[in-house]
Amino acid sequence: MNTQGAHSSEFRLLAMPLVLFLLVFLGFPAIVNLIYSVSDVSFETLRQPRITGLSNFAAVWNDRAFWQASWFSFRFGALTALLECALGLVLAIFLSPLIERRSWLMAILMLPLMVAPALVGLMYRLVLHEFAGPVPYYLWAWFGTSVSFLGPTSAFWTLIVVETLQWTPFALLLFYMAYRAIPTEIVEASAMDGARRWHLLWYVELPLMAPTIVVALLIRFIDGFRVFDNVYVLTGSGPGGSTASLSIYIYEAFFKQGAIGKAVAASVILFAVSFAVLYGLNFIASRRKGALR
Repeated sequence: MNTQGAHSSEFRLLAMPLVLFLLVFLGFPAIVNLIYSVSDVSFETLRQPRITGLSNFAAVWNDRAFWQASWFSFRFGALTALLECALGLVLAIFLSPLIERRSWLMAILMLPLMVAPALVGLMYRLVLHEFAGPVPYYLWAWFGTSVSFLGPTSAFWTLIVVETLQWTPFALLLFYMAYRAIPTEIVEASAMDGARRWHLLWYVELPLMAPTIVVALLIRFIDGFRVFDNVYVLTGSGPGGSTASLSIYIYEAFFKQGAIGKAVAASVILFAVSFAVLYGLNFIASRRKGALR
């Protein structure tokens, strides 16, 4: 009992800095956001918000632009996560022997991650510009036709490609490390049992990499769902709000419309949904871990 009490006291002492950090840097802003979300507030009345109930949440719920932005964010996050992880997995397995012999290649492959997303968006905005961009120009010069990459019909897929090109190296890095961490004894034993290369990959290597694949999909979906900078630089909210993510919706409601209460209410809804999804995934993982035991 004394030992358990000592361990409990040590744990509380070690956890105290983390608790204080969360209370100061997360707890206070969260409380302010909750107050603003149920208040009639503007830039002039930030210090004296007037509580009005759930009218801001009702305004967000009945706003068609909110649901359009939610649908864009969900599609964008899901598609980019799937594409990035699929390409990263293929590249990690295919390039593994080459990277093992020449490790400096990994540094080159990671270069897109070193560029800020806003700068990537600006670069592609210049390259794909309908009138000044070199890509539309050479398409017209060589093939007599051109594509409006940032137009209403193709802007979404252009954003998907740009996001995938920048963040596939992240998935590649995770999957390469997971692939190299597979015990060689298991692979050699499977090969001695007569397993072909495809069966070895499908029934041995991929199941061992499954936890990393799930984590990578979750991380990339969350990052894609809350995307802001490169989309805002490339297309903004797009024609008719067609490329407005939830982050852009909240930004425009806050700064352009001055609807602070509405913007904060939308952010609270986004936080609640994200927390529910993460809690649900953690609960499912805990249940599966318990079942395996």
